[in-house]
Amino acid sequence: MTTEITRTVRVHADDVEANTRRGGDIRTTLSPRTVGCTSGFGGVLTLEPGDFVTEHYHPYSEEFLHVISGQLEMTMDGQPITLGPGDSLLVPIGVRHRLVNTGSETAKGAFHLSPLAPKPELGHVDTEKVQRPEESNPQVGGAR
Repeated sequence: MTTEITRTVRVHADDVEANTRRGGDIRTTLSPRTVGCTSGFGGVLTLEPGDFVTEHYHPYSEEFLHVISGQLEMTMDGQPITLGPGDSLLVPIGVRHRLVNTGSETAKGAFHLSPLAPKPELGHVDTEKVQRPEESNPQVGGAR
């Protein structure tokens, strides 16, 4: 049996807008907004040396992080975890977390969050002042 694909399923990181509200360069490539998926969203992130993603938590979603390059430190509920290329990390639902590039080179990773929050605006709860409050939250839900 063959299934016909009738919607966009491939998105390049350069084709989506960078979100820098919480820090770094976060690009949500696969989401209800970009490909019409229904179970979660994900993408790629880039952090320059010393850059960080401000602390927050997800009340409805687990976050999966896979480190591609560089040295990162994820602090989860106050506990630091050192990460390097090839490491994967699960951030459980409701756990405060903050990601920092602790190395001397650009760090890159891939992330996925699942399941989706009931509404996109309920997906993140900031526990630290965001770095760029003038920027909007990432657009993961809604029509393409």
